[in-house]
Amino acid sequence: MIDLRLLREDPDRVRASQRARGEDVELVDALLSADERRRSSGVRFDQLRAEQKTLGKRIPKAQGDEKAELLKQAGELSAAVKAADAEQDEAAAEAQRLLLQLSNIVEPDVPVGGEEDFVVLETHGEARDFAAEGFEPKDHLEIGQLLGAIDTERGAKVSGSRFYYLTGVGALLELALVNAAIAQATEAGFVPMLTPALVKPRAMEGTGFLGQAAENVYHLEKDDFYLVGTSEVPLAAYHMDEIVDAESLPRRYAGFSPCFRREAGTYGKDTRGIFRVHQFDKVEMFSYVAPEDSVAEHERLLAWEKQWLNALGLPFRVIDVASGDLGASATRKYDCEAWIPTQGKYRELTSASNCREFQARRLSVRMRDENGVRPLATLNGTLCAVPRTIVAIFENHQQSDGSVVVPEILRPYLGGREVLEPVAK
Repeated sequence: MIDLRLLREDPDRVRASQRARGEDVELVDALLSADERRRSSGVRFDQLRAEQKTLGKRIPKAQGDEKAELLKQAGELSAAVKAADAEQDEAAAEAQRLLLQLSNIVEPDVPVGGEEDFVVLETHGEARDFAAEGFEPKDHLEIGQLLGAIDTERGAKVSGSRFYYLTGVGALLELALVNAAIAQATEAGFVPMLTPALVKPRAMEGTGFLGQAAENVYHLEKDDFYLVGTSEVPLAAYHMDEIVDAESLPRRYAGFSPCFRREAGTYGKDTRGIFRVHQFDKVEMFSYVAPEDSVAEHERLLAWEKQWLNALGLPFRVIDVASGDLGASATRKYDCEAWIPTQGKYRELTSASNCREFQARRLSVRMRDENGVRPLATLNGTLCAVPRTIVAIFENHQQSDGSVVVPEILRPYLGGREVLEPVAK
């Protein structure tokens, strides 16, 4: 959540952020009103309690009519104190409810607009000219079937649409990707983590996924658990309700987990193959830093993502995501989009988001330095979302016979194999 002091001191900045996101601007004034009611009712409660204590000291010394009058006043004060306390609680609950609905403050230089209003920051590599090479590229599913690597038909039979099996070299390729990604992250100083896939409501809410993103979250109502859509959630909640020493920052974790997404609102979109699925595995980078270091850490996360995609030999571009497509927790987000030959366009492979103190405030994760205790900043960045990375590798490194050249970085994890060959029918 945002800092209420910022809201009080500069409400126009918060209104501008909401407007840039395409979200409810009136929420700002409603929250200001609730906060004012909370504070004024608190002052009234304190005043009444002080009067009540003063009166309580007078009653034992009074006699006769004076005592009767004081007892009457005491009864009235008691009722007033209870009413003020209830009003304070009600206003505080309303302020908290509204505060949880308010998205993070968008950085001033983030491009304003919707999904298509991003700004391209840089481009890496060149798309292959398959026509010049003399063959028409196959899409990732056709290649996956030739390699005996992807089985969507049985995935649908067992679990429904947008589910799949990775088989044979497909399964081995996932394990190679995960191991290579974790190796890169570990070398960069990240602590490898295997994280829970089920979390409590507070963890999911604290990371900002029960607002606008709630429709894509799986909820197990009987047990009141949520299935995570990214290990960002358990990694953000790892230090929940803790105070960490500033000297221990930055703290960096690389989490591997299954991820579950309902993909609500995407009916008919990316239905072929494994680009958009309900369950997939991912390696996620997560950082806890001092707020003043968050911008630099954001650039570091992006650099590690670019290092990874360049090592895989994938042509890609980096975009500055527009304000209306950020997600509730992010103040700024960079996406790396890989070129997908059969689609003739770039598609998102990784994201890196700076959430500043937003998640830390919600989860009560704080740091202690010479200035005292204060919220720290959290950031997250995808290192390897496995299915989409397999899509990009198959399509960009395919050969005319349906084989796929293995990126050099993955070969040690595939027994030195340089090429994935089609399997005999």
